[in-house]
Amino acid sequence: MRFLIIGSGFSGSVLARELVSQLDCHVDIWEERNHLAGNCYTSEDEQTGITVHHYGPHIFNTDSKEIWNYFNQFATLRPYVHRVKAVHKGQVFSFPINLMTLNQFFKSTFSPDFSKKYFDKIKSLHEGEPGNFEEQAIKFVGEDLYRAFFYGYTKKQWGCEPSELPASIMKRIPVRFDYNDNYHLHAYTGIPEHGYTQFVENLIQHPQIHVEMNKQFNASQMPLGYDHIFYTGPLDAYFNYCFGHLSYRTLKFEKQLKEGDYQGCTQMNYCDEDVPYTRITEHKYFTPWKKFGDTIIFKEYSKEAQQGDDLFYPKRLPEDLNKLKKYRLKAERQNSVSFLGRLGTYRYLDMQHVIAEAIDYAKLFKESIKSGQLVYPFPNIEKD
Repeated sequence: MRFLIIGSGFSGSVLARELVSQLDCHVDIWEERNHLAGNCYTSEDEQTGITVHHYGPHIFNTDSKEIWNYFNQFATLRPYVHRVKAVHKGQVFSFPINLMTLNQFFKSTFSPDFSKKYFDKIKSLHEGEPGNFEEQAIKFVGEDLYRAFFYGYTKKQWGCEPSELPASIMKRIPVRFDYNDNYHLHAYTGIPEHGYTQFVENLIQHPQIHVEMNKQFNASQMPLGYDHIFYTGPLDAYFNYCFGHLSYRTLKFEKQLKEGDYQGCTQMNYCDEDVPYTRITEHKYFTPWKKFGDTIIFKEYSKEAQQGDDLFYPKRLPEDLNKLKKYRLKAERQNSVSFLGRLGTYRYLDMQHVIAEAIDYAKLFKESIKSGQLVYPFPNIEKD
């Protein structure tokens, strides 16, 4: 059997490896960019030797030992603790919000018990289910902390008032009642020793997998000779935007080479609306097991995605979800085409979830071949 996969990001690459491992098949991968690994692309800077995350910081974290071990089959994950700081009105705060943040912000000496009671009181003042990000945030941390750390940052990141965003976005942001400033609390957190690109290169290093770079795909001119096509590009682009564009935010990066250390940590968030960028990442801190004399920083700007931009964050506003339903119904009527990954399903997915879905979908596809029944074209059954 011959399969075609569009896109060499985590979804397409893991799927390719799983297909050739489970089936007697040949897999072609078409990648429209000039590099592998999608938005997880990393490379070593020639001047400094620093591993650069070209599309922003990627920290692999999961509670699944199975997914952690799967990744380590193809690249060595080194333990890593991601620490973030936040700047508000010229002052640096510990972040995400923890006991240190509270004591810095309120110039106090909160204890863990007192901080819990403080947030419980805030929650009791806002009854009912929050209807948007702003309501959720104020119920979660109160008006003062919301205005300081979330309002301006969120408005810059998403290009709209936080009250226009779903409450679910805020639910992903942690609050701590101790001095733990580790951004991630998963059982396993790390960064590949030699970057994410090596992970993808090792995944597709197989005699039955062939990759073509700088290769465009157009659904109106379907390639012949394939038993099935797995598409990990933008869902709306596949159908030539017949129901309109699904909205995304894109990121622009301003790369600068600096001497010595610049900010002393991997990531510094800039929470105030009058600062045009959302954060600065210092990339040598992604590999704390290495030492460098100079440093590389990326200033990160968020804007509305236009035609031709790299797509980062699906906005999933009500009008987007209405379009998504139409696209999914249309996709269900396609023959021998599946849609996977962050862009193909129009969802925000962590790396662990992308990998897990690709592994599971390969199993489903294998079972569908054995049973002679068609596989559902999406890894997520919910038609949302």
